Amino acid sequence: MGNMKVPHTLILLLGMMVAALFATWIVPQGFFETSTTETGRQMVVAGTYAQVADKTYLTPWDLLTSIPRAFAAAQDVIFFVLIVGGVLAIARATGTVDALIGRLLEKHGTKPQRLIFMVVFCFALASSAIGTAGEYIPFVLILVALCKAMRLDAMTAVGMIVAGYGIGYGVSAFNPFTVLIAQQIAEIPVYSGIWLRFAIFVPFVLIGFHHVWSYAKKVSEDPSKSMMVGVPCPLEGKEQPNYPKLNKRHQLILGSFLVTLTVAVWGIATQGWYLYELGGVFVAWGAVVAILGKLSADETAERFIEGVSDLVTTAILIGVARGIALILEDGQILHTLVHGMSLPLSHVAAEISAVGMLIIQTLLNTFIPSGSGQAYVTMPLMAPLGDLVGVPRQVAVLAYQFGDGFSNMIIPTNAVLMGILGMAGVPYTHWFRFCLPLMLKLMAAASTVLVLAVMFGYGLDVQPVIQ
Repeated sequence: MGNMKVPHTLILLLGMMVAALFATWIVPQGFFETSTTETGRQMVVAGTYAQVADKTYLTPWDLLTSIPRAFAAAQDVIFFVLIVGGVLAIARATGTVDALIGRLLEKHGTKPQRLIFMVVFCFALASSAIGTAGEYIPFVLILVALCKAMRLDAMTAVGMIVAGYGIGYGVSAFNPFTVLIAQQIAEIPVYSGIWLRFAIFVPFVLIGFHHVWSYAKKVSEDPSKSMMVGVPCPLEGKEQPNYPKLNKRHQLILGSFLVTLTVAVWGIATQGWYLYELGGVFVAWGAVVAILGKLSADETAERFIEGVSDLVTTAILIGVARGIALILEDGQILHTLVHGMSLPLSHVAAEISAVGMLIIQTLLNTFIPSGSGQAYVTMPLMAPLGDLVGVPRQVAVLAYQFGDGFSNMIIPTNAVLMGILGMAGVPYTHWFRFCLPLMLKLMAAASTVLVLAVMFGYGLDVQPVIQ
């Protein structure tokens, strides 16, 4: 295994696209009927799956054209990543990022476990509350630089961010993009059953923290144990051995960053903002930073373009990752996969069926990486299926949440994950080796929660009466 050359992440993604194309030739094509919700989203109708009479045969040419189409479909994430990269390069030019790292090193340099817990906990809390994901991209390079200065590696930095993001989504108390939508589709009261999600939040965060900290400790004791040995760091040649002091100008710039984040959170929560608006907010912050940092217009432009060009590889990976789901949709086999996976559940006990739902949602997240998109495709099937096999709808929602959230940390079709890995210079294959044990621990804990939830009748108080 040691001498085996690992393919580039781009080659892995293209390989998955080719595999998806072959699947469209073999797997029967079919659809559920769909109805349109008040918000204009397409929702599948349970019990209506039928194979199509006119099969669509995708050709290798369709595979090639799906790549530029995938770039267009993922443009919001791609441009957000590029804008953030450019704006952070402007902030770095003012010395603020380095001064902040120096300050954090003074405070936590000897206690990395405190820093790791804080980051995992805070990111999990934000994802749980308002469904933040792409918003973490601005923190990637800062944390990579901080970990490097603490004699840790980029894997530790990514581990902190992604463990927080995935666990926050998985055990979310009231994420508007997942929990709310899934509960509405399952026809149970919005925010119901919140006590259990609150109760499991800290235990799951501790699983994530322990995994990242165990690895970080190993690396700090023996740098040769790092999974990143031999992988170039994106900050190579950019580090400064002497961190500048955090002066008034730096504090003003950091203050403006907090204001920017506050405006972004307000916009997401009350105005329905997403990545285009957030990109606009960051462009505005870049302008403010240039003024506060007294950078000339030319230097600002040069730094911005430099920051953007550093992330072109990341943008390409995000675009190609979107192509896999696109081929499955064009080849009309996405609904067939959902239908086929849900069939065995009607033949097993309710507790096993709940764990089966978790496994199905986890697998389907590879093909439908959007949390809300997955809810619209799977929940209309899982809720009535649960009624048949004795799984309360509240438990079906919980299985969806776990499956969607935790697998976000490892699936290469997740544009945000590919963006974070690309910025940190962590190859996907290395990340997979790091994350798989964490995924298995979380899945075991989630399965235990689901089995107990069924046994103790969690959600029976809000179970709709079926006429």
